[in-house]
Amino acid sequence: MQKKLILFGAGKIGRSFIGQLFSKGGYKVVFVDVFKPVIDELNSRTNYKVILKDVQESVIIVENVSGIMADDIKLVANEISNAGLIAVSVGLNGLQGIIPLIANGLIQRFEKDPTAAIDIIIAENLRNAAEYFETELLKVLPSTYPSHQLVGLVETSIGKMVPIMQQKDLQEDILQVFAEPYNTLILDRKAFKNPIPEIEGLAPKENMKAWVDRKLFIHNLGHAAAAYLGHLHSPQMINLYEVLEIPEIFSEVRAIMQQAAQGLIKKYPSEFNDESMNEHINDLLKRFMNKALGDTIFRVGCDLPRKLGPDDRLSGAIKLAIEMNLPYDKILVALVCCCHFRATDHDGKMHPSDIEFAQIYQHGIGEILSAICNFNINEHEKVFVDAHRIESGITNKSNTQKLIKQMIIN
Repeated sequence: MQKKLILFGAGKIGRSFIGQLFSKGGYKVVFVDVFKPVIDELNSRTNYKVILKDVQESVIIVENVSGIMADDIKLVANEISNAGLIAVSVGLNGLQGIIPLIANGLIQRFEKDPTAAIDIIIAENLRNAAEYFETELLKVLPSTYPSHQLVGLVETSIGKMVPIMQQKDLQEDILQVFAEPYNTLILDRKAFKNPIPEIEGLAPKENMKAWVDRKLFIHNLGHAAAAYLGHLHSPQMINLYEVLEIPEIFSEVRAIMQQAAQGLIKKYPSEFNDESMNEHINDLLKRFMNKALGDTIFRVGCDLPRKLGPDDRLSGAIKLAIEMNLPYDKILVALVCCCHFRATDHDGKMHPSDIEFAQIYQHGIGEILSAICNFNINEHEKVFVDAHRIESGITNKSNTQKLIKQMIIN
C-alpha cells in the first residue's frame, strides 16, 4: 500500500491540521470533498498555504496534495483500495454521507487483498466517535466483511483553533487557511491495526476517553465560558481576547476550568494531576488570548442547543462533577450566562439555532435544563434550585457588569 492519506473533508481543520501534518510527514494527501472550486484548485496547484496567526505571522506551504469530488464514487473507492491511511474531518452532519463511500473503498480493498488492514483517523470533536463510526459502517458493509480485523477506528482530540475567515481572505486565495501554531494531534494508540505513523505532531495516548473528555471539559468549556461571561459583561465586545483582558473575567474563566479539572483528575487519576491540569489551563488561556487569531465571541459561543447538549461542555462537566461528588457552582454560572448569549455575526445576525434556543428560553431556565441539557428535576433538584437562584440575580440586575463581579466575589 502507498504512503498516501485519503482525507475526507477539505475544510479548515482538514487543510490546516490533518492534511498539513501528514504532508509534512511524507504522505501524499488526497482530499475528498463536495466543494468543486476547492477540489479543482487543489488539483491545479497541488499545494496550498497555512498561515499561522501569532505574534509573528508565518506561512507553511503544504505540498503533494490533490483532490477528488465526493460524488466520483469509483475513483474514491479506487484511491481507498491502495491507500495507507484514511482520515475524516467533515463534522457530524457530514459523516452520514461519507461512510458509504468509505465502505465501497474497503470492499474493493478487500477484493484486492483480504489481509490488508487500514486505519481510519476520526478527526472529529465527537465523544465515542469510534463506536458511532463502527455502528454506521456496519450498516453498509457486507456481514461477511471482517471489520474488526481489518479496520482500525482511531479517535482523536482536536485541539487546534481556526478562526472564521473574512470573505476578502477567501477571495484572495480560496485554498489558504488561517490557524494557530498549535500542532499536536492526540489520538488513540490502542485503536491502530497498522504501525502508528512516525510523524511529528502525533501524540498517541493509552486512555483516549480521558483525553477526549479533557478537550471537552477543559478546552471547549473554558472557551465557551469566556464567551458567555464576556458577552453578559460587555455585549458590545467582538473579540474573545478583549473579554479575557478584563481581570475578573479571566480569573473566573480560569476558576471554572479548574473546577471542571477536578472532576477529570478524580475520574482519571492515572492520566491527570493538579500540576499537569494547571499547566494545560494556563496554556489554553494564553492561546485563547491570541489577538492575531482574531477569534470572535460569536464564533466561540454560538450554536447554543449543541453547546448546552446533555453530554457537551457545560452540562457534561456538571454531570461529571455530580458523579464525582464535587462542586459545580462555577460551571453552573457559565451555563446560566449562556442562556443570555445573543451575540451576532459580522452581518448582525444570530446563529439560527440560537434564535430557536431563545424561544425555548422564554419558558424559563427550567425548560432549558430539562429540554436542552437533559437534567431531571427529581434527580438533579439542586441544579434547578441553584440555576434559578443565579438566574434571578441576572434578571433582577440592570447592571450586568456588577452582577458578574458579584458572582466572582461569591
